[in-house]
Amino acid sequence: MTHLLDPLRSLKQGHWFKLICGASYQHLPAVRSLTLAYTLAGADCIDVAADPAVIAAAKEGLQAASALSEVAGQQGFGLPGRSPLLMVSLNDGEDPHFRKAEFNSTECPKECDRPCERICPAQAIVFNSIKNESSGIISQKCYGCGRCIPICPYDIIYTRSYVSTPGAIAPLILSSGVDAVEIHTNVGRLTEFTRLWQAILPWVERLKLVAISCPDGDGLIDYLHALYNVIAPIPCALIWQTDGRPMSGDIGDGTTQAAVKLGQKVLAAKLPGYVQLAGGTNSYTVAKLKAMDLLKRAGEAYSSSSSSSSSIAGIAYGSYARVLLSPILEQLEAKEVKNACLKTTVRLEEEPELLAQAVSLAHSLVSQLKSQQ
Repeated sequence: MTHLLDPLRSLKQGHWFKLICGASYQHLPAVRSLTLAYTLAGADCIDVAADPAVIAAAKEGLQAASALSEVAGQQGFGLPGRSPLLMVSLNDGEDPHFRKAEFNSTECPKECDRPCERICPAQAIVFNSIKNESSGIISQKCYGCGRCIPICPYDIIYTRSYVSTPGAIAPLILSSGVDAVEIHTNVGRLTEFTRLWQAILPWVERLKLVAISCPDGDGLIDYLHALYNVIAPIPCALIWQTDGRPMSGDIGDGTTQAAVKLGQKVLAAKLPGYVQLAGGTNSYTVAKLKAMDLLKRAGEAYSSSSSSSSSIAGIAYGSYARVLLSPILEQLEAKEVKNACLKTTVRLEEEPELLAQAVSLAHSLVSQLKSQQ
């Protein structure tokens, strides 16, 4: 049974589940609650922003889950004593995952019906009719999906992007107890990727996993081979994250098509390492993979040394996984506001009914993939 406690075994068995909290998502209470719920539901990896405060919030969620793991196991969720890997996301250049929406709310005409507020999946856009200065983007909640930009009838919403600073990466890995790193890149950024990799390289032996995330583009496969030449030999597990349609899983079933299509393309390249889907993944993804016979069957070996397997090793869920739990997060936030005068923090584990609902919702997604083992 002890091997079941190792998340990396999930890669070999083909049922790796990763929760993406968001490379730009910095709402600490939500990160903590999402980490807690999905850990108890059986997630293998929690991917968070490379921000010390966000990492600390995720670690608090992991600790809370550890204290509750025995009870969760008795209720059929997860496995007692099992802890997912903690991953941080980095980027080597401009990337939609590493940006925030911004606008000056004083420029919004009073007659605007505020479609941006309705379309925001993170509820990061608010308008206060009493105190206009508190209106606008809640930066900590925004994760850069960009859906508000084209829908603004007055074109006043824009984004602010940022790039990981190589000099800050090593201390982050050293001091925070991070288990894994994911690098977001794009075709044609080999020089930038190499520079970032050189900053990480002295500390790679401390990691259990490195993931490389890249969207499709002309020359993708040649670029991925070039990236492998930069990082080889690598002393830990390697994942190729195929970013089909970034941050769109909560939109509908059609978004999973791009994720699966790109996964097939990278599988066919037979790169060393595991292939994991992302970008547009949701409740339809597992069913789609099963229909296309792209999930490993029980007892089938998965060779990460040559990617000779024709199977997807795992799935990362981001926007869909977060939106799935949004009703619970909203109730926790409402309780927090109600208790503001008492200056007390409302924790998910202190609300048994909400915790049970959150874990059950998370498990409804995790179990789709885990039932394949």
